[in-house]
Amino acid sequence: MEVIKTTIDGVVIIQPRVFKDDRGYFFESWNERDFDTQVRPVHFVQDNQSKSSYGVLRGLHFQKGEHAQSKLVRVVKGVVLDVAVDIRKGSPTFGQHVAVELTEDNFRQFFIPRGFAHGFSVLSEEAVFQYKCDNLYCKESEGAIAWDDPALAIDWRIPADKVILSEKDAHHPCLNDSTYLFDYSVDLYK
Repeated sequence: MEVIKTTIDGVVIIQPRVFKDDRGYFFESWNERDFDTQVRPVHFVQDNQSKSSYGVLRGLHFQKGEHAQSKLVRVVKGVVLDVAVDIRKGSPTFGQHVAVELTEDNFRQFFIPRGFAHGFSVLSEEAVFQYKCDNLYCKESEGAIAWDDPALAIDWRIPADKVILSEKDAHHPCLNDSTYLFDYSVDLYK
């Protein structure tokens, strides 16, 4: 696999080696040994999958405190714009984001470390999205920031009048109004 660094340290794009022939293709979507040595040691404990239609925007979500999660995400059908936002107070990249297009054809995966909010928008007619988490989901530890926070200036590549949100995602605070953020000086993996 090729590890592609982004503008934010620790947030990386994984480009697997894909072997294609007249039968189709094969690629290794997860290898703990290679990931631990090339990205960071992570032990994933939960896999999730969602299916969404064009215009659905999910995010920007995170898990608080001891339930903080790293995520390794990918698309198995369709196209999404996936976004990671640094919400670690004191970080040199606080409030900055990385956006990457994940598709069923580019096979890319996106690693979002602990301390980041995560979201995605569906750019195709339909998308099936899979992600691994290194901590179990805890409803009481849900956190989120507004997808349309003007200070973040995220171009979700969907006209605002076409965005489809859950009721909950329509009412999150902006980053500067959030009552919970991570502390950059705290190692979230200890």
